Amino acid sequence: MRMLFLTVLFLGAIFNITAQNKKSNGLKLPDPLLSENGTKINNVEKWENIRRPEILEMVKNLMYGTSPEAPGKLKFVLFDQSENALKGKAIRKQVAVYISGKTDYHLLDLLIYLPKNMNKSVPVFLGLNFQGNHAINKDLAIRLSDKWVWIGAGGSEKNHPTERSRGAVSSRWPIEMILDKGYGVATVYAGDLDPDYYDDFKNGIHALYPKLQSRDDNFSTMGAWAWGLSRCMDYFEIDNDIDETKIGIFGFSRMGKAAIWAGANDERFGMVISNESGGGGAALSKRKVGENLARLNKGNRHWFSKSFSQFNEHEENLPFDQHMVLALVAPRPIYVGSAEGDPGSDSEGEFLSLKHASSVYNLFEMEGFKNTQFPHVDSPVFKEGMGYHIRSGTHDIKEYDWQQFLKFADRCWK
Repeated sequence: MRMLFLTVLFLGAIFNITAQNKKSNGLKLPDPLLSENGTKINNVEKWENIRRPEILEMVKNLMYGTSPEAPGKLKFVLFDQSENALKGKAIRKQVAVYISGKTDYHLLDLLIYLPKNMNKSVPVFLGLNFQGNHAINKDLAIRLSDKWVWIGAGGSEKNHPTERSRGAVSSRWPIEMILDKGYGVATVYAGDLDPDYYDDFKNGIHALYPKLQSRDDNFSTMGAWAWGLSRCMDYFEIDNDIDETKIGIFGFSRMGKAAIWAGANDERFGMVISNESGGGGAALSKRKVGENLARLNKGNRHWFSKSFSQFNEHEENLPFDQHMVLALVAPRPIYVGSAEGDPGSDSEGEFLSLKHASSVYNLFEMEGFKNTQFPHVDSPVFKEGMGYHIRSGTHDIKEYDWQQFLKFADRCWK
């Protein structure tokens, strides 16, 4: 009976892979190196001056939404610093970021852990978290969020964190392992910027920019999250303990979508890492596998611009796809992680997105994945400028994922 069960599982996996492969047969994708007026982009200068701005404006207007300019002045308040955090293994900083004005607006709280005894500024991985800074570690000194947090589906006014939620997602944040490799970790709660439910943009930072909500290319939640990550970058530029030229922006699932958009927009980020970001993230939309656009836009209509919904069930009409969004990161290193047991994220579509972005990396004389085949499970692929793995397991971020991110960072930065 057990053998029959395993055989069914195996055949099911083969069927799923075959079905996904069929989605790639005859797949027609826009050429990232062909401008809207037909100009062939064959060098870096044309990419940076013609095609990159063109793609950036296109995806901004049609998908992620138009974000405001950076605030004229930010105020950073270091409200906590410890030289002996995590039982003496780390330096901890907590920084409150305010938008200066007649009444300072508390934008976000930034939590930072740095390795001790470093005689130079250190590279840092920055990412959004789902449930508040306090949820990434049981450190009692982390300020408990006073915002709505995601506890189950829907937006409830009662979803406020308690002490019991400390360290709730610590398995996704192996801080000590990262510190041991000589890297820092920084995070901000996504809900500081905008809560993850549709509220007609009444909460979060959207209230500061009401004019951006009246158009189809509205200031979306994904845009707000990415914009907030750039404000963290503003702080890194003034902290002498942090190497602002080596900030790796990363994210898991929906936060991976935001990380890609932040890295595409803000060229100050030195590396972009997406883990199982799926549709609207690393995966190709035109394959219509996993999170198709109708599912994305109807289930989470706050994530993207209003105009993006015109492509529900009509992905073939998109004038771009996610390989072009990933290409906006070039020539900075980019890494995508997938999971075998996560069909919703479309692992092959995530890999193909990297592969089709490789032509832009080639302009910068970087190898990319142009001639790379889809790898076996738990067999990471590292090339110049790109990295990818599909691991065993389901939709999550594991220590294995982080091990590959660290290897990739070592390869690119050390």
